[in-house]
Amino acid sequence: MYGSSRNKRREEYQSMVKDKVAEAEWKYLDVNKHWQQMKNIMMETAQLTHGLSKGPCRHKETWWWNEEAADTVREKRKYENWKKIKNDRGIKGVQEE
Repeated sequence: MYGSSRNKRREEYQSMVKDKVAEAEWKYLDVNKHWQQMKNIMMETAQLTHGLSKGPCRHKETWWWNEEAADTVREKRKYENWKKIKNDRGIKGVQEE
């Protein structure tokens, strides 16, 4: 179901781009103007066939973060630091012997 809708949009996009490219005036364009015209055709067609998004996500992927999560991360970091210090002392003791 999802795939067939996607395929239909892709085919519609490809067909529309081919038609617009065929209709476009390409004579006497330098490379930059040619590229810009092709880019405009592709962008306009994509907007027509797929639409526009509403913009970036408003909650920036941190909506789940709260004080409990922050405390857990702080405790984990403290433990990791303690473990590192403990291991460093053990290694120094072995090296001195």
